[in-house]
Amino acid sequence: MEYTEKIRDVLLRLYPVRKSAGQKAEFREWLLRELRRSGWKAAEERYGKTNGSVNVIAGDPDRAAVFLTAHYDTASRMAVPDFVSPTNVAAHVLYHALVALVLIAAALIASFAVSFPLNQPGLMLPLFLILLVALLFFAAFGSANQSNANGNTSGVLALLAIAKVLDRDRRVCIVFFDNNARNLLGAGAFKRAHPNAAQSCLFLNFDCVGDGEHLLLMPSRACRWDARLLSALEEGFRGAEGMRIRLLTKGLNYYPSDHRKFKFHVAAAACRYIGGLGYYIPHLRTKRDTVLQVENIDCTAEGIARFLPLYLEDEGA
Repeated sequence: MEYTEKIRDVLLRLYPVRKSAGQKAEFREWLLRELRRSGWKAAEERYGKTNGSVNVIAGDPDRAAVFLTAHYDTASRMAVPDFVSPTNVAAHVLYHALVALVLIAAALIASFAVSFPLNQPGLMLPLFLILLVALLFFAAFGSANQSNANGNTSGVLALLAIAKVLDRDRRVCIVFFDNNARNLLGAGAFKRAHPNAAQSCLFLNFDCVGDGEHLLLMPSRACRWDARLLSALEEGFRGAEGMRIRLLTKGLNYYPSDHRKFKFHVAAAACRYIGGLGYYIPHLRTKRDTVLQVENIDCTAEGIARFLPLYLEDEGA
């Protein structure tokens, strides 16, 4: 816990925002040093100017059987929270549909307010389209959210805590993805660069694990029938202290993050719970995203450290 607290304070004090090219480069330089201090061989992987992503990889992606991942980039600020409810897909879709309607209505009202006094009805449609595109662009690429304790400083901290406690194993690779906020460009670039791993290996992704008393482990549909994986997850997280572990193997769930680029994955997220709504992640992409519980990170790291030997025991040496 001492290490986790120390690194949390460094991240929140020195690298709270990782959005511009300069901010990302400065953070990656520190990240590479920290991984090497923990005994990992780490390097950047770049994908060209068109993609623009720079992932940080610790381990050998061409020999690994399991990939532990999180994104390190910072999203833009939103006027309303980016509501995510992994187990209540209907609420998730409805909320984002309402937000989209509000943006459309705002663009429509503004274009009418400008074109009507000028008596230029032909101006309304192009102005509406310009305003709508501008609002959508600002939502995706606007000014950085200054508070990112949970999303996704928590995922970065979780990977560093895991790297610290994990016995180095050539079958394990740790990847910090860039450009999650830009339509998962970093994860997509990694998938194209390492197609064999992307199609056949297990990816465990940690996104927003710092705020909430429930740790949701969400296997993909392709993983729900893997008895060895599920047994190792249950055994690895059995008796975990500080969080209630929820291994979701039935029903519909949806969690939008980098793991969706890979067929065999388990998404991990910390959630709060409200009766009638279900599990949800609070305060994403707002100034209230300030909670990063060390207990959550240590619980996650210890569970993964117990899980990996169980899962890999049948793999080739």
